[in-house]
Amino acid sequence: MALVNFSNLDFDQIKSQIKSYLRTNSDFTDFDFDGSNFSILLDTLAYNTYISSYNANMLANEVFIDAATLRENVVSLARNVGYIPRSPISAKAKISFFVSTATLGTNPITLTLRKGIVCTSSSNFGTQSFTFSIPEDITIPVSGGIATFSGIDVYEGIYLTESFTYDSLNKDQRFILNNNAIDTTLLRIDVRESKTSSISRKYKYVNNITEVDATQDVFFLNEIQDQKYELFFGDGVFGRKLQDGNYIIASYITTAAQDANGVSDFTFVGRLFDNNGNSVKVSSPIITVDEASGGGTAIETISSIKKFAPRVYASQNRAVTATDYETILPQIFPETESVSVFGGEELTPPQFGKVYITVKPKNGTYLPNNIKDNLKIALKKYAVAGIIPEFIDLKYLYIEYESAVYYNANTGDAATLKKTIASNIEKYSKSTDLNKYGSRFKYSKFLKLIDDSGSAITSNITNVQIRRDLRVLMNQFAEYEVVCFGNEFHIKNTSGYNIKTSGVGISGVTGTVYFTDVPDAGFLTGTMVMIRLDAKQQPVVVRKNVGTIDYVKGEVLINAVNIISTAKKASGDEIIEFSAIPKSNDIIGKQDLYLQLSSESSSLTMVSDSIASGAELSGSGYIVSSSYLNGDYVRL
Repeated sequence: MALVNFSNLDFDQIKSQIKSYLRTNSDFTDFDFDGSNFSILLDTLAYNTYISSYNANMLANEVFIDAATLRENVVSLARNVGYIPRSPISAKAKISFFVSTATLGTNPITLTLRKGIVCTSSSNFGTQSFTFSIPEDITIPVSGGIATFSGIDVYEGIYLTESFTYDSLNKDQRFILNNNAIDTTLLRIDVRESKTSSISRKYKYVNNITEVDATQDVFFLNEIQDQKYELFFGDGVFGRKLQDGNYIIASYITTAAQDANGVSDFTFVGRLFDNNGNSVKVSSPIITVDEASGGGTAIETISSIKKFAPRVYASQNRAVTATDYETILPQIFPETESVSVFGGEELTPPQFGKVYITVKPKNGTYLPNNIKDNLKIALKKYAVAGIIPEFIDLKYLYIEYESAVYYNANTGDAATLKKTIASNIEKYSKSTDLNKYGSRFKYSKFLKLIDDSGSAITSNITNVQIRRDLRVLMNQFAEYEVVCFGNEFHIKNTSGYNIKTSGVGISGVTGTVYFTDVPDAGFLTGTMVMIRLDAKQQPVVVRKNVGTIDYVKGEVLINAVNIISTAKKASGDEIIEFSAIPKSNDIIGKQDLYLQLSSESSSLTMVSDSIASGAELSGSGYIVSSSYLNGDYVRL
């Protein structure tokens, strides 16, 4: 009897294979399976086989973290290697307000802002209203009849509490928080001796039992089904063991995560109490917003868990390799969007004994200095002795494009197509292809994105160039050591003018000048010169040998120069724009370079394809676009 392969998951193929199997029996050699009632039995058997095969396949996949698809299974597998997925993170704002006690009739010594709701977003923030809360009381002294609440951190979300009573006789007792979307970083656990007791102990969250003894007040946390969380407590060996009747109070904030980012107008709805515990009724304070809400982040995705869980297990809570640092940092700083780490030995000249870290926060461009200092302290318990972590600001490598898009005017409208293309490019600029360290701009994918934006598009000719913005020190001599692009330059013009910059004013030099390059004989390196444009917009060399360029490494060095003005600014800083044509249209963000698609300094031109529309048959009037960037000598 012939063997039949039943590894297929397709219903029709399973049914066909069953038929083939039955035909090996002489009783069914000429049997009409499709024209008889026997077909119903075959359908039933094939369907049952299909379901069983699918379930078996799913079961096999769900036991491996890289193949699992259900979140609860991925979370469970990650838990086996000691990885706790990140919860949603509440958007945080910083506010200030003051309260006058002159009309109270009493003279309170302090005022306390009670934990819970503090303010709501005003109606001018879209159609959705958000609530902002604090997880703990804030007490402020009253001075001169005024209580000033300054720099208060408020977190988006609804403040809730749940309580449990520990019963050792209930072997099935579980402490499950009934709400999802909980920001676990704001979770507070208090334990009383009994429900009637007024004294409580604050418990601390830990995820590493090696740092816990039998007397510490700690709790553990696991994500379970439906993105809810379960509390665990010590067993008397690792952490203090609960006693019968202990009353557990869990307070937390449920959040809308990233949806509440950007709120900058608030209305006060908080509760105030004096030092005697009496509620204080005052006119609603006017809130000053020190920082708009930001940092709200969705719960860790399945793909992120799959990526980081094995790495966390491999690092074993120590930072030795660059990968270890890249794994640990998002755990201790959840607002990390992307991180790049490289050893000082990779620099020229080498900096041994140092590891350089660049973090792109989810909201903002640079890490504040105080956060850098806090992260250095936090990394000490993971880092190898003698290795000094150094945080450096990220460096944007901008990609500019010049695209001529051809379309059939009979089937598409230029304005509509251009809007669609711009929208698709904007989505691509925010994709994971770019928004991470070590990312790559994929030229062919970019061309396909444009071509696929509409059926009327017949082709596109797109040129790209790369740009770095150099922040300058004004009115002082300074050497700008390396403007690093991390990508090899293309030498389009062997006589020079491959590097283009925006205009600057130099002490002792009249008018606006620009930097550009002159290649050496081997076309591997060259010198930088300073030029100005004459009345015919032609370059005139003002100073020679003002720096060097390495075309292979993609590095530019500017010698000491006193800059007194610049033609460009970014975020209030004086800058010089440096641009070049890359040797490869596939552009890589190396080390601390963060790729960013700069649509505002790019061009998108719609060109009617006269051949495709039938307006031209011979093509004699067809408009051609250059496949090579020409442009001006400088950036205007």
